[in-house]
Amino acid sequence: MTTPNEAGGQLAPLRTQIAAAQALFAQLLESALRAGPVSIEQYVRYLSMQYHLTKDVQAYFFAAAANSALAKRRKLRRFLSEFANEEELHYLVAANDLLAFGRRPLPEPFDVTLWHSYFRGVVGSRPFLRLGAAAILENLSAGVAREPARRALSAPFMTRENTKFLVLHQHETNPHGEQILQALGAETLTDAELGDLFLGARQGTVLYLRMARWAVDESDLSAIADLGAPELSSTQCRDIDEFDMGQLDSPD
Repeated sequence: MTTPNEAGGQLAPLRTQIAAAQALFAQLLESALRAGPVSIEQYVRYLSMQYHLTKDVQAYFFAAAANSALAKRRKLRRFLSEFANEEELHYLVAANDLLAFGRRPLPEPFDVTLWHSYFRGVVGSRPFLRLGAAAILENLSAGVAREPARRALSAPFMTRENTKFLVLHQHETNPHGEQILQALGAETLTDAELGDLFLGARQGTVLYLRMARWAVDESDLSAIADLGAPELSSTQCRDIDEFDMGQLDSPD
């Protein structure tokens, strides 16, 4: 068992993995930008991917918080519950940005399907796998990836009306990445929990970079699975049409 105060900190391997993921993400973005600025179609694919990835995200964090391993870690449980509530409607923000182009989210990319199929199956029994992946997602566009991410997300067609999702996830004002690391680092984790945390971070790196590659490259291998993927349901379309940004702050 590693305690938070030991030299280097119990999360040192996680921070190393985050830095490695940032470097890989930066390479992916730089490669895409060499062909020119981000296109509207790439942005549509990015927002579509984020819509499907973040839909029902609250279920992961409520499931992790409910695990008996957190029974005596009430501060971490409270953080995860609040995080779940804060993130729950963000998928509709991505869809709302797409409406500014007169577009709906594309069908769920296969790599997003794989993400959910895997993490939904393990979050109840091994919550730290999903928390490791969350640490990657919330920190990926920082570090060496910050500058290429800024360039990728500042194309001429981007306006206040179609970048609300991006603004929500600019963590300078809402530093979720550091918050989740602080919440995890404040706990004394067992070796098994740390092992799952670090493994989940590596798995999250692989899966998310595959999704990001799908977004920027229509010829990517994953696109083979796009044909025949189900379109949005009428219920999903209704939820998108009925959403407004004021619902993010609603106390109800």
